[in-house]
Amino acid sequence: MAGNEALQVNPPNAVYHISTNGSDWLWTVFAIMTLCDLIVIGWHFAVPRGQRVFHQIAAIVLTTAAIAYFAMASDLGATPIATEFSHHGRIAGVTRQIWYVRYIMFFITTPALLLMLVLASGLALSDIVTLVFFSLVFVVARLVGALVSSTYKWGFFVFSVAGLVYVWWALLGPARTSAKVIGSDYHSAFGVGAGILSFIWLLYPICWGLSEGGNVITPTSEMVFYGILDLLSMPFFLFIHLFALSKLDLAALQLYSGKFSTTAATGAAGVAVQEKAAHPVAGTGTTTAATTNGTGTATGTQKKSGLFSRHGHHDAPAPAATGNTGVAEAPPRVSEATVV
Repeated sequence: MAGNEALQVNPPNAVYHISTNGSDWLWTVFAIMTLCDLIVIGWHFAVPRGQRVFHQIAAIVLTTAAIAYFAMASDLGATPIATEFSHHGRIAGVTRQIWYVRYIMFFITTPALLLMLVLASGLALSDIVTLVFFSLVFVVARLVGALVSSTYKWGFFVFSVAGLVYVWWALLGPARTSAKVIGSDYHSAFGVGAGILSFIWLLYPICWGLSEGGNVITPTSEMVFYGILDLLSMPFFLFIHLFALSKLDLAALQLYSGKFSTTAATGAAGVAVQEKAAHPVAGTGTTTAATTNGTGTATGTQKKSGLFSRHGHHDAPAPAATGNTGVAEAPPRVSEATVV
């Protein structure tokens, strides 16, 4: 029975490359990522619509990781770059595999993991945008540095570490304070998740310095190091954070994406109108589509119900307020998480 033939089918393109054992390890990580991905996808169907964003982000992270590890286990997604240093029989100036597919994965998963945290913290939108940018600096600068064969690679390493320092500051400072404002439960859940990611991400620059940067460890050892870090920062962190969030009242975050929007009135007041079509009015057999008349009331016209006009039984309940006319109106989606 044939074993792992990845390196025979896709021959290595550098002198220093992964071994068959290294490919076996990568296939193992791929299998774990895929299994966890399927579990999260199945789990997300048990969550009410309107509150699935965290599970959907987790599925994005794990799907991306599974694809990247499939490529690396197949000995694909690497380019040969000359090494700068000599260590343990490996001489300088000889090509080593640099895995750009790993950094494509990081480009997607790193900001996604941050969104998993900060969407449950109430952090201001402008701070979230800046946080995502510096997380990409953390990733892209390491990729550019890995592709540079001269000593200038360490300049990009410094840029990467600077980006990570900003991420640490934002998570342990403004985001942590913002989560505390929402409630002690949110503060506790955020603190655990931020602590896990902050510690694990500290180890990524160390791994880079020992592998792509310093050529201290072999490509196979590099894969083992990165694989352990990725398993901890992705499936391990995601399941801990999702279980923590499952105990919270996510309605406080007002993440009913696509359900409601706030419209500004041209007169003295504005009303929040429901974008989804047609809901039955209590006590009548008719359905109404909300329209504003400038007084804060809603008028309705009969509309035939159809396949897409009904809410499924998994829909998350949307809060509603009753105005002077007795007509239910959706409250404006204003939260600390959406303030710019």
